[in-house]
Amino acid sequence: MSSDDTGPLLGGAPSDRSVVQAIKAIKAKGWRVILYPFLMMDIPPGNALPDPWTGGTGQPAFPWRGRITCDPAPGQPASPDKTAAAADQVDAFFGNAQPDHFVWNASTHTVEYTGPAEWSWRRLILHYARLAKAAGGVDGFLIGSELIGLTTVRDGAVSYPAVSHIKNLAGDVRSILGTSTKIGYAANWDEYGAHQPHDSSGDVLFPLDPLWADANIDFVGIDFYAPLSDWRAGTQHLDAHDWQQIHDADYLKSNIEGGENYDWYYASKADRDAQVRTPINDSAHGEDWVFRAKDIRNWWANEHHERPGGVRSSAPTPWVPRSKPIWLTELGCPAIDMGTNQPNVFYDPKSSESALPHYSRGIRDDLIQRLYHEAMLDYWRTHAPASSIYGESMLESANMFAWTWDARPYPDFPLRISVWRDGPNWRLGHWLTGRLGLVTLADVVRDLTKGLGVLVDVSGLSGLVTGFVIERIMSACDALEPLMMAYAFDGFESEGVIRFRHRGSAPMMTLEPGDLIAPDDDTRSTFAITRAQESELPGSVKLRAIDGDGDYQQQAVEAKRLKGESARVSETTLAVVMDRGQAQGIADRLLVDAHVMRERADFVCAPSALNLDPGDVVTLQANGRTYDLRLEAIGYEHVRPAKAVRTDTSVYDRTAGPVATTEPVAASEAGKPLLEILDLPLLRGDESPSAPMLAAYASPWNGVAVWRSPGSSGFILDSTIENPATIGRLITPLHPGPTSRWDKANEILVELPSTETLESRDRLLVLGGANLGAVKNAEGHWEVVQWQEAELVGQNQYRLSLLLRGQAGTEAAMGAPTGSTFVVIDPSLVQSSLAPSERGLAFTWKWGPAIKPIDDPTWQVITASIAGIGLRPLSPVHLKARKDPATGDIHLSWIRRTRIGGDNWQAPDVPLGEETEAYEVDIHDGASFKRTLSVTSPAAIYSAAMQTQDFGGPIAVLDWSVRQMSAAFGRGQERRKVSQL
Repeated sequence: MSSDDTGPLLGGAPSDRSVVQAIKAIKAKGWRVILYPFLMMDIPPGNALPDPWTGGTGQPAFPWRGRITCDPAPGQPASPDKTAAAADQVDAFFGNAQPDHFVWNASTHTVEYTGPAEWSWRRLILHYARLAKAAGGVDGFLIGSELIGLTTVRDGAVSYPAVSHIKNLAGDVRSILGTSTKIGYAANWDEYGAHQPHDSSGDVLFPLDPLWADANIDFVGIDFYAPLSDWRAGTQHLDAHDWQQIHDADYLKSNIEGGENYDWYYASKADRDAQVRTPINDSAHGEDWVFRAKDIRNWWANEHHERPGGVRSSAPTPWVPRSKPIWLTELGCPAIDMGTNQPNVFYDPKSSESALPHYSRGIRDDLIQRLYHEAMLDYWRTHAPASSIYGESMLESANMFAWTWDARPYPDFPLRISVWRDGPNWRLGHWLTGRLGLVTLADVVRDLTKGLGVLVDVSGLSGLVTGFVIERIMSACDALEPLMMAYAFDGFESEGVIRFRHRGSAPMMTLEPGDLIAPDDDTRSTFAITRAQESELPGSVKLRAIDGDGDYQQQAVEAKRLKGESARVSETTLAVVMDRGQAQGIADRLLVDAHVMRERADFVCAPSALNLDPGDVVTLQANGRTYDLRLEAIGYEHVRPAKAVRTDTSVYDRTAGPVATTEPVAASEAGKPLLEILDLPLLRGDESPSAPMLAAYASPWNGVAVWRSPGSSGFILDSTIENPATIGRLITPLHPGPTSRWDKANEILVELPSTETLESRDRLLVLGGANLGAVKNAEGHWEVVQWQEAELVGQNQYRLSLLLRGQAGTEAAMGAPTGSTFVVIDPSLVQSSLAPSERGLAFTWKWGPAIKPIDDPTWQVITASIAGIGLRPLSPVHLKARKDPATGDIHLSWIRRTRIGGDNWQAPDVPLGEETEAYEVDIHDGASFKRTLSVTSPAAIYSAAMQTQDFGGPIAVLDWSVRQMSAAFGRGQERRKVSQL
């Protein structure tokens, strides 16, 4: 095999043992086995081999096997075609190996060869036939495929030596495998039928008919890669006049026995570009099917009469109509836009055959590949005629073989390119592996809307959804929003049905000012166009999505305008799985679309415009300009008032960016996970107030199991943590700051694992609970914080600013040194199952990877008791002390806070949150304690007599504190003040 500095450029042939093992394993499952020896052309770049097709030196790199021919090739100067010298070259290719030259050695699990020293086609095929025999036989065997460059070489006017060799080879394979194996040859889709040499002879011959008629050939094999579409970008090409989109199974089916290479053909590239279609018709004999490469039905059902020199022979070829079934030994389509325009091409940069289908932009399109297969299977399931000779269908679904399903394990192939060099070709290639399980967009939308109680039409949707996450309970509308943004479609009501349709459709009608009605309050104009300012539009779009090629981690892409003064940034997060190229294409579209939609229109249509619905596109021609407008709303009144936004069909032509070729992280042994036990106040209000929250992180993540016991044995499972938390450490100290307002002085500098990210959020979202975290101080207590701005300042390092400090009554825990733990509070945290009665008890906590036993060395242990901070009353606020000048009594007052349901601003007071209202007021003298006052309302009197008893007389300064009492927790959080009286 040829190679370069990286390694081999082609995969090697499998060992004899592995082929036999594979055949036996497949048969053990009850499946059919068709053995298909396949020729790969190992012609590296920079070779000095003579090129039979050009006469030059150096053959094209890694060509198609159909390029094998005589030297020089037919039609080239000095070609041996149609001479005995051609037969000599063909004989050398096939060789002289015989069936008795091959013996299976059961000890070494190899086939031993004793024939002539040749690397010939017969040696290859008979070797694999003997392997099939050693494996106990196979259901089908192919003795060659797509050798069109050889099967069209002649050694006389109408004699094809390669076909004779293939016939003889069929008999020899039969002698090895017997009558239980179906034997055939897989012809290219333009090889199985008529041969029209590119000369002036006028010959029309059927070179393979002697093979198809041979008694040792059981079926007519065709590798079928015929075009099923002639599609172009935009809406002005011919097929767009009758069909809405290429992603239409009925459109593709209409071209199986119709369209290009059936009804018509393109005589040149210029004709193809201009769509000048030349009809296919046989005016001389009415046998149009002879010249239709796709007309397998009529080829199969009719006698074949050759036309040497253009003169139709009266005697037919050996082919007997309807005598043998057709097998589509390969059918497939690349997963690339416009793939059905030219399914036979493939993208492989190292090969000289690498090409994109006609008018493709090289964008991944898994759906067109699926629709190609579905169209072929569905069509022939109901349209294949039956044979009166062998009593079965011309083409059975069981004999249609989709190309290609790869035995290499997905997703290691294609992602592990250090092992398999062809991995990058998978994205746009014919591989079905990794794609068949994808769900159509229409099915996802149908499922999301099935509970709405209304009729839904998803027939206008196309696309495949690799993955989609519903992160929380949400409405169908909210769930659809990321899909609508990713796949560029809208929903609208029409005739009592909610219809979904992609953007980018052609205009339904053209409107002029005379077709519109002036609004009741405006007699000057029948329409209004408004244009947004440049500063209101985004200068860039940042898109986050789930990376299907990156272990489903979050990925981020950005689209920027190269011109313009807008500094606005639009940020969007989609819980949709896609590769990086697809994400970049969506970001690019969102940015361009935002600028196209800067122009909006208001107008009123006449009542006669009943066919217009929201989502339709109309063309407005006015003031010498033409506007394509997408209707966002249109009324059903005595007139039809409409609101529309400018649109451009080209915006929705699919685009994609480059795709990073990152290999998956090699599986590694589970390590020791990090666990934090967070004794927090109530944050949502629905938590158990006495149980802590558990946060865990590990890489690789295998889940974390947490067990506990009051002693050193008898552990019970407390919780299983399924998702990793975002846990980091402070890289600078966090100093105390103000509460109940934005802390603009302090910042949190935190280092996170490389897999985690933080983001900025709008102020109102933060006030609504977004960007919530906790910082553990030196005493092990947690301050709950929030941040508005998050800035990446170093590798895995973030600066968090515009803080809200001491949230939920945690102001006493403010202040943490460098190295303190930082935890993002989000749904990845799991609440412990600790019961209220177990609060305050010391427990032994053990945790480790969920895939490991509890005694594994990766498990860790600590002893900790939980105070149940969620039960602790919050500290009172607004402490006031006033001395009565008449009596000398000091009147104390405060305002209580609540730990439960305190966000209702319409209520006259916050809920009490405790069984009864009670407070304790402590009187301090520096570090010493004087007395406690117990009261049942937010006020107390520290009398003159008490002052005399505590301090020997009236005081001018009072050091005091107050706590709210809880029947479950006891004394709540303290608020202390020194009052000047």
